[in-house]
Amino acid sequence: MNKHFKDAWYYLRRSGSHLKRGVRTELNAGERKIRKWTGRERTAEPEPTRREAVRTNIRKAERRVKRRSRDAVKDARKRIRMS
Repeated sequence: MNKHFKDAWYYLRRSGSHLKRGVRTELNAGERKIRKWTGRERTAEPEPTRREAVRTNIRKAERRVKRRSRDAVKDARKRIRMS
């Protein structure tokens, strides 16, 4: 193929990708309206990453351990005072 055909294919692909972006943008606005009307809106918050999920699980576990240890110390103190 000569240079003109290569250029034509390049611009055809480029215009296709721009068309795809434009259609997607236009449809997103309509999709949001329809989802709002039907009550099926997308969640605003993205799902946490694996790393964030692990961190929250570790923090929850730390809090549980801390609470349990405090309760155990309170119980032990009560038993010591009673005897």
